[in-house]
Amino acid sequence: MRLWIMNPLAILADDAGGGLVVEGGRIVELVPAGRVPLQPVDERFDASRHVIIPGLINTHHHFFQTLSRAHPKAYNSELFPWLVALYPIWGRLNRDMFRIGARLAMAELLLSGCTTAMDHNYMVFKGLEDATDIEVEEARALGLRATITRGSLSLSQKDGAVPPDHIVQDEETILADSERVLQTYHDTSDGAMTQIALAPCAPFNVSREVMRSSVELAERYDCRLHTHLAETEDEEAFCKATFGYRPIDWLEDCGWLQPRTWLAHGIHFTADDCSKLGHHGVGVCHCATSNAVLASGFCPTLELEAAGSPVGLGVDGSASNDGSNLMEEVRHALMVNRLGYRSADRVTHRDALRWATKGSARCLGRDDIGEIAPGKQADLALFTLDEMRFSGQHDPIAALVHCGATRADRVMVAGIWRVIDGAIPGLDVSALIAEHTAAARIFD
Repeated sequence: MRLWIMNPLAILADDAGGGLVVEGGRIVELVPAGRVPLQPVDERFDASRHVIIPGLINTHHHFFQTLSRAHPKAYNSELFPWLVALYPIWGRLNRDMFRIGARLAMAELLLSGCTTAMDHNYMVFKGLEDATDIEVEEARALGLRATITRGSLSLSQKDGAVPPDHIVQDEETILADSERVLQTYHDTSDGAMTQIALAPCAPFNVSREVMRSSVELAERYDCRLHTHLAETEDEEAFCKATFGYRPIDWLEDCGWLQPRTWLAHGIHFTADDCSKLGHHGVGVCHCATSNAVLASGFCPTLELEAAGSPVGLGVDGSASNDGSNLMEEVRHALMVNRLGYRSADRVTHRDALRWATKGSARCLGRDDIGEIAPGKQADLALFTLDEMRFSGQHDPIAALVHCGATRADRVMVAGIWRVIDGAIPGLDVSALIAEHTAAARIFD
């Protein structure tokens, strides 16, 4: 079936004022303003009220943390005390809680215009050994494109690390399950709906053996590698005291300084670090809201991009953002970067949107998403400007970011409408919230 999404109010694509044509899950034609498609279409959708942008791509999150939002034991803390407060709480997760946390996080992302969801889950322990399987199932049920990472913790309190002993796994178990989920779910084909990446958590809670063995698996199965790095000054002090060198040197020693890798946060990088990361094609996920909430610092986005590193966006864990809204993250990225660079023109709304689309796609190693162009996957987010916040706007694309769009009216993934009139068909949101709220009470 050929669908013409016609005559949008605005579209983030060149020479497409007349809209676009979707067929077989792909964009097959861009229609110039005042024109009609070159070939007959089977169906039309009037987009004259809509601003169309590529589906947003999230490149760092922790779905389970939706269950510990605004927790009084942690909400006025920086990263390390925040982790000390929350790890014992998260250690009480069970399968039902984990599933409902993932479902709500993905639904929230989808409603914000996100079409590809990534999760960095490192909570895999006794009773929750199938965490990766659960997330894949939930993504498929919602129709989301997903990169699910098999995260890991191998160092605990007995090793001088923060995680409780019962939530870590030994290296053999981690690597065996990593290989299992890669064999079961990882799809390297163009247009893949499910991909797996390997994501040991951070320098202060995983061993170098896990890091190095993950590289071997990544090369064997052609998957991506992900971890937290250079998020806080405390992390840098830990690496110097433990390894005798800085976090980026730890990364290099583990064999991760390579194009398969993308990092979360990337705040405390020097100019030389940025050059090195760019030279090796290492991507960085900018988590503007989380970095602000935890007072972690400012990611040198422009320096990283100039050096050649892909820069994407991520909402990060909902307990350090308290939301899973990627469109809102775009606005926060604009504001944080303008404040950080003390400039009103070095970072624009189009830069922030590029990070959330093309940049995020590059972080995930994908060239089939993140752009409205012929041949790309038909992943689209459509927003209306009917709310008071948009009244008086003069540039619809800029208005999405500057005026604070938060909820898409329509979202298409692989050519299928997954959000219609601001709602996910078949999802009882009231029941989801009630179940999620009840699950979160266990963390009181």
